[in-house]
Amino acid sequence: MSEITPELVRHLGVLARIRLTDEEVERLTGQLGVIVDNIAKVSEVALPDVPATSHPLPLSNVFRPDVPQPPLTTAEVLQNAPDSDDDRFRVTAILGEEQ
Repeated sequence: MSEITPELVRHLGVLARIRLTDEEVERLTGQLGVIVDNIAKVSEVALPDVPATSHPLPLSNVFRPDVPQPPLTTAEVLQNAPDSDDDRFRVTAILGEEQ
C-alpha cells in the first residue's frame, strides 16, 4: 500500500510552489500512490544478478572515427558564400548605430 497521503501531496505542492485545489490533491494522491506502488512492485522483482539497463537493446556509437584532416582553404570556405570581401564573409549589418 502506498504511503502517499493528501497531506504529503499538499506539502509537495507548497515545495513546488504550486497551488493545488482539494480536487487536485485528491486526484494526485491516487495517481502518485499508483506510481509509488508500481515502482515498489518492480523493486521486488529486481534481482541483484540482473544488471540495470537503460535500453532493452544494446547500443553502439554511430559516430565516425575522429581522424584529423587538413583544414579547408579560405577559397574552399568562401566558394558558396553569397558575398565575400577579401578573406571574409560579407553580411548585412544587424546592429544599428549603437555598435
